[in-house]
Amino acid sequence: MNVLDFGFGPLDEQLWQVLFLSVRCAAALIAAPVVGALAVPPTLRALLGIAFGVFVASWVPLPALPEMTSFAAILAVVQEAVIGAALGFVLQVAFAIPLIAAEQIAGTMGLAIATSIDPSSGAQSGALGTYFGLVLTLLFYAIGGHLVWFELIVESYRLLPAGSAGIGGLKAREVTLFMGHAFAAAAAIALPVIVVLLLVQIVTGIISRSAPALNLFALGLPSGVLAGIAALIVVMPIVVEQFVALIAAALEQSASLTQSGFPA
Repeated sequence: MNVLDFGFGPLDEQLWQVLFLSVRCAAALIAAPVVGALAVPPTLRALLGIAFGVFVASWVPLPALPEMTSFAAILAVVQEAVIGAALGFVLQVAFAIPLIAAEQIAGTMGLAIATSIDPSSGAQSGALGTYFGLVLTLLFYAIGGHLVWFELIVESYRLLPAGSAGIGGLKAREVTLFMGHAFAAAAAIALPVIVVLLLVQIVTGIISRSAPALNLFALGLPSGVLAGIAALIVVMPIVVEQFVALIAAALEQSASLTQSGFPA
């Protein structure tokens, strides 16, 4: 018996191609700290991933995709999700650095109990950490980092073709080493303010030893907060420069993930 073909065969293939290509984009958008925040609805993130898939299918040369119902297709989808999650995870690490630096500063200033709801994650975060996160987000958009990152996602389909290449162990090791660089960057951001606060605490301790009648808590806590705020005002231009360098390092690390892979 002959089955009539009304043209749905090519449509199924095109839909499978768009859905397959949108896996990497959707995983990257979900793992990214800005687009993957709670303020962005999951439906919008899914639509953005599909939109990227349509764009990639239209403009990027693609190899032959595996059959939709095959075991190779399942492995390819998992591989695409890993690549996209790695691209977003690097940015996630970069955006966590200001929070680490802010926790160090707030603990020394005595502001560790001043917490608020982080709009990006929905969890409780220090007030200073929320401020640093907003500054980094504004800088990320101001210097066009989001446009460069979107370009990296599209370009990754040229360097790591969909369904035929993946991230090797060496690239995964570089992501781990980037986390070490993140801790070093957080320490460098917090170091000037912490040094000033340490000097204030030393002076407060000397005064309390020379005049035991003074209330150490009534003297030390306000002086630490005032000194910390003054130090933040002074070093803020340096902090902004470090944030910009941090964004550049994160984008460079994301680009290096797509430079080479291993054949599937």
